Amino acid sequence: MAFKVLVCAKQVPDTNEIRINPETGTLIRDGVPSILNPDDANALEEALKIKDKFDDVHVTVITMGPPQAEAMLFECIAMGADEGILVSDRAVGGSDTWATSNAITAAIKKYGEFDMIFAGRQAIDGDTAQVGPQIAEKLDLPQVTYVQKFEISDDRKKVTVERQLEDGYEVIEIALPCMLTAIKELNTPRYMSISGIFNPEKDIKVWNAADIEVDLTTVGLKASPTNVFRSFTPKPKGKGVMLDGDSEKDLAKNLLINLKKKHVI
Repeated sequence: MAFKVLVCAKQVPDTNEIRINPETGTLIRDGVPSILNPDDANALEEALKIKDKFDDVHVTVITMGPPQAEAMLFECIAMGADEGILVSDRAVGGSDTWATSNAITAAIKKYGEFDMIFAGRQAIDGDTAQVGPQIAEKLDLPQVTYVQKFEISDDRKKVTVERQLEDGYEVIEIALPCMLTAIKELNTPRYMSISGIFNPEKDIKVWNAADIEVDLTTVGLKASPTNVFRSFTPKPKGKGVMLDGDSEKDLAKNLLINLKKKHVI
């Protein structure tokens, strides 16, 4: 029986083209150039490394988003994934992290048995780092976040990981199945292969809310407990100021004068 690895990924807006709906405070995704979320690319790469090591590994990428997110799944398959699953339905649109994890969890339950799940630490369009851990909790899986190094045992019963901390790392051994969230230090994602790009037989399934049998009161904008108070683009910082002075003492004096003018001191 194949060793099944799931990768939770997200198509995110290019950070140079972000637009915000002034009424809902959510990102406008339709028609915006999008990319595979960077941390999710690291998660996919580690799953593909398992596939490189063992012969009977099946890698499935699961995502939720608008129809255009299918292009991201094509990219993942061109990198080496075996199949992609897109959860796309207006009923799940505008979901916050809690509602998103409800939908993805329902999709994973519909998928069936698996051996482990990878996800990126966080998405660059939200930076919450909440969806992966929430999915793990709802599936009752052990989890390790901020994974910077990964090793799987030859019998594929357990993994040993390094979890990044602010001042170092901790080594954790965890039994499978489990949820791991990846950071950029874990690996360098591979490029799409030419054969993968031009392979016409790309296995992509599109599921709607009815297909995954999710409770509609737990998904979508109205079901999301997170309320966006205000979304805005930060104003650019002003240009720097060159301080003049004939000596270090004069420079220090001028610096103090400028800081007092700005009410810094």
